[in-house]
This record gives sequence, C-alpha cells and structure tokens, in this order.
Amino acid sequence: MSATNSEVAGQLNTAGSTDTPEARQYSRIRRWVSFVDTSLGITFLVVLLATGWTRDLRDLALRFAHEHYALALFFYVLLLTVISKVVSLPLDTYSFRLEHRFHLSNQHTPAWILDEVKGWAVGLVLATLLAELIYWIIRSAAIYWWLLAWLAFTALFVVFAQLAPVVLFPIFYKFVPLEDQELRNRLVKLSERAGTRVRGVYEWKLSEKSKKANAALTGLGNTRRIILADTLLQNYSHDEIEAVLAHELGHHVHRHISKSIVLQMVVTFAGFWAANEALRYATYQWHMFDLLSDFANLPLLALVSAALSLILLPALNAYSRYNERQADRYCWQSLPNVNPFITAMDKLSAQNLSEKRPSRLVEILFHAHPAVSRRIAAAKSFAAAKP
Repeated sequence: MSATNSEVAGQLNTAGSTDTPEARQYSRIRRWVSFVDTSLGITFLVVLLATGWTRDLRDLALRFAHEHYALALFFYVLLLTVISKVVSLPLDTYSFRLEHRFHLSNQHTPAWILDEVKGWAVGLVLATLLAELIYWIIRSAAIYWWLLAWLAFTALFVVFAQLAPVVLFPIFYKFVPLEDQELRNRLVKLSERAGTRVRGVYEWKLSEKSKKANAALTGLGNTRRIILADTLLQNYSHDEIEAVLAHELGHHVHRHISKSIVLQMVVTFAGFWAANEALRYATYQWHMFDLLSDFANLPLLALVSAALSLILLPALNAYSRYNERQADRYCWQSLPNVNPFITAMDKLSAQNLSEKRPSRLVEILFHAHPAVSRRIAAAKSFAAAKP
C-alpha cells in the first residue's frame, strides 16, 4: 500500500536538508584534486611530445630489448607508467590523507601502499596488452588500423565488463556470500521481477578501506552479481537496501548497459578516427615520428583520447543523469512507497559526504548523477501524484 501524502511529507522533513560545511568543503577539494590530476596528466603527455623525451624513452626501451619490437614496447610502457606514477604520487598521497582528514577512510598507510602497487601493476598489464594490440594492428594494416583497433577495443570492453567482478575487483577487495538469507531472498526476487538472473549476492568488505557505503549490480551474463558493501549492511534497513538495488535494476530494465556499450562504441570510433588523423599529421607533416608504428607516438594517442574525453564529458554526464532518473523512477514503481528510497539517498549522501545541493553549473560539468536534492524532490512528486 502506498504512503499517504502526509506520511511522505513527514518523512521528508529531515531528508534533503542543506549541505553541511564539511560536505561542501570535501566536494570542493575533490573537484580541485580531479582538475589538478587531469591537468597533470595532460601536461605530462604534452611535455613528452614537445621535448622529444618520448623518442629518448623509445630508444632506451629498444636498447633494453636489443631491438626486439614487442619487448621494446613493453619496456617503453613500463618506463611511462613508472614515471607517471612518480609524477602523480604527491597528489595520490594527498588524496589518501584527504580521506582521513574527513574521517572517510579506515585504511592504514601500509595497506594503501600495497593497493597503490597493485593498482600500478594492474595498470601496467592492461596498458601493455592494449598497446601491444594497437601497434600489432598498425604494423599489420597501417591504412585501416584505426577501424580494426576500434572493433578490437569494442570486443575487449565487453570482455572486461564480464570479467571485472571475478578477476579485477577481488584484487582490491574481499567478497563473501551474503549470510542474511532473508535479505538475499528479497533481492533475488526483486531481480527476477526485473527480468534478470543474478549468480549470487555478495557482501563487499568495503569497511577494510572506507567508511563510505555503496552497492552495485555488476558483471554480464554468467558473472552478473549483486554486491553490497558491509558499511551498507550495517547501517541501512532491508527496505532501504532493497530501494538501492531497485535503482540498480532499473538500469537493467531500461537496457542502460547495452545502450552505454553502443554509446561507447560511437565515442571510441570517433576517438580512433581522430587518433589516426593526428598520427598521420604528426608523422607525415611534422615529421615527429618515422612511421605510424613508431611507439614513441603513444603519448599522442593518449592525448587525443584525453582531449576527446574532456570535450564530451558534459554531454556524457547529461546522458548519465538521464539514465539515473529513469532508474530512479523504476525504483519508485517497484516499491510499496518511496520512503526507503528517500531515507537511503539522504543517509548515503551524509555517509559519503557528498553534496546534496551542488550548484547547477557544478552538476552539469561534473556530476554523472542528478543532485540528491533533485532526486528526493522527484520522489516526493511521484509519491504525491500516486493514487
């Protein structure tokens, strides 16, 4: 039975309140950290290209590998990732301390260092795999390399989405089957009503690292599973957790995953086309590189990708917010009343120290989700209009 208007109004008196000074300060600092991190990465790539240091690194890698191309490419990627990590380490350290400053982290320094090393190693493996694939394609089909690389990356994107929950996530977090059978059964039934089969419901040991809370429906096909942070299980009612998952299932019902894959294909297509044009211009007009297959041009590929991402970010965020609103509406339609959704959003915002009422410009430029205040107001309107 749906909640009455007076019940909803009473529930909302404390929900969607004004942001705390800590939330505003934390969000503002995080935006600046993101801006500095992006600027630092782009500057690093520009310096490599403008000074010719990328060619020096290529020559060094070739000497290490005794002119063996594939091995030299690995050494080049290794050198790039090591230097990049050294450059970004002060900002990474600041971000780690920032989480402790605002009492959002449970992670001790040794564990953080281990995670940084693991993150760098995983990044090296993935970067090497992708670089080797790209330059093998360039050497095999220089004219149409960008089209073939686009097809290969599309396939890899789907593979990584499927493997991430069972291969990548466990490198950094522990997952155990959810012991609460009542909650597990509720969530599985909710998933079945949404037309999706999950391969398990898992407790995500997020509290080992963070005080924040989260939940997700991850994976594709045989790896699709529900993961619930232990910080969520400790502080939220079953109704609130069900509301959080109902939102995630809304993405499945509206086929947002498949639509996002199609969108990613379009963006990646544009990216590889632009990268091909940039490589050909730099090679044949500016004579920066001897051949298209000269892997000293890898920073140029990364720079084109970064520039395209920045240009498209507001549009992609707008599309994401549209999807989130659709998922919210499915959640409200799936539950007896919207109160658990409202209280869950309010508690998540407070626990994660996120802004409930960012400025409209900040929301447009940086947020992939609608502001919590807008989501609560929309839920309130939905409940008021419901018979």
